[in-house]
Amino acid sequence: MKREIRASGFVSDEKEIMNGIKAVMSTQWAEGPYTEEFRKVFGKFVNKEFVVPVNSGSSANLLALSSLTSHLLENPIKKGDEIITVAACFPTTVNPIIQLGCVPVFVDVDIPTYNVNIEKLKKAISKKTKAIILAHTLGNPFNINEVKEICNKYKLFLIEDCCDALGSTYNKEPVGTYADLSTYSFYPAHHITAGEGGAVCTDNPKLNKILNSMRDWGRECHCLPGKDNSCGQRFSQKHGNLPKGFDHKYVYSHIGYNLKWTDIQASILLAQLEKLPEFIQRRKVNFNSLKEGLKQFSDYIMLPEATDNSEPSWFGFPITLRKGIDRNDLINYLDKKGIHTRLLFAGNITKQPYFLKSNIKYCVRSSLNNSDIIMKQTFWIGVYPAITKTDIDYIIDTFKKYKWKVK
Repeated sequence: MKREIRASGFVSDEKEIMNGIKAVMSTQWAEGPYTEEFRKVFGKFVNKEFVVPVNSGSSANLLALSSLTSHLLENPIKKGDEIITVAACFPTTVNPIIQLGCVPVFVDVDIPTYNVNIEKLKKAISKKTKAIILAHTLGNPFNINEVKEICNKYKLFLIEDCCDALGSTYNKEPVGTYADLSTYSFYPAHHITAGEGGAVCTDNPKLNKILNSMRDWGRECHCLPGKDNSCGQRFSQKHGNLPKGFDHKYVYSHIGYNLKWTDIQASILLAQLEKLPEFIQRRKVNFNSLKEGLKQFSDYIMLPEATDNSEPSWFGFPITLRKGIDRNDLINYLDKKGIHTRLLFAGNITKQPYFLKSNIKYCVRSSLNNSDIIMKQTFWIGVYPAITKTDIDYIIDTFKKYKWKVK
């Protein structure tokens, strides 16, 4: 039987199954007690006061950026405003910028951290810049000190995309701590999973109100599913040009969506959260073992480096090939040996077909040289908790047997 070492996956046992069964049997399938417990436990873990669950990490990014367009804010984002991010990214960090009619401004990253180049970030700022949204690439935190300083100087919103970085810390604080908004994903490839799901977190009560409104169709009412008149003023208020006493449950203050999840997902995630510290430790051990074992090939590959002041909860192990090494040849070889690989997402996203065919308006104020290198020469392999020491040894031995050639 062919050995198979996947790039990502999840680990579960009977606890997730039993929690899911209990949630189903309760018939409280919409948000309920499991969701309320999840908000408390997850908020404590990520060091954020408010947790807004959603149906995916992609929806989390859409909701987070959408919330910054609200009329309730003093200086909301408007169409035509510029939002800075990196070109070496996953599309759903960028797509909400485009969907909201804003202009993505792309900057380059550093190798081997794969995170934003701070000097190029500074040069990308203009009078139209309103926000910065950055992911912690493959779990490696970006330089939050520098980015937050820039945001404070220019009064910019900061969104931390933590979808790949649950459990990573910077200055010994969880990633997301310093942002106006932080986003998380519970897709099966990520650190914990309920099949799908995500969350947006904030410490700002006003943003929390906006997030919940936009997530729930844009409604003004904050009643939980199946609850009525939590505010005690359901039929006594005046809103917009509606008649006084118009049912508060059907008053809409924002352009919104339906991005909610189910209590079944929350129940599964509560079981996963119990295992999260062990998952994080296992990822770190696997990463360090790979780095130690693969450093013998440093003539051919560039090994990843953690950002200063950080302790990553690695999502994957990125490898950039040195000039002259054929990536396609190597990853095909690894695939035949049962070692799965992934590219670093979109590479340079400005080269993707949908950017070219949709005439998307975007801006680049300095070169994207490293993003192009990543597009052509980078891939990553897995470190997720089900990978064993035997698997790691096999990966290292497989690299040893590869016939390295420099063109």
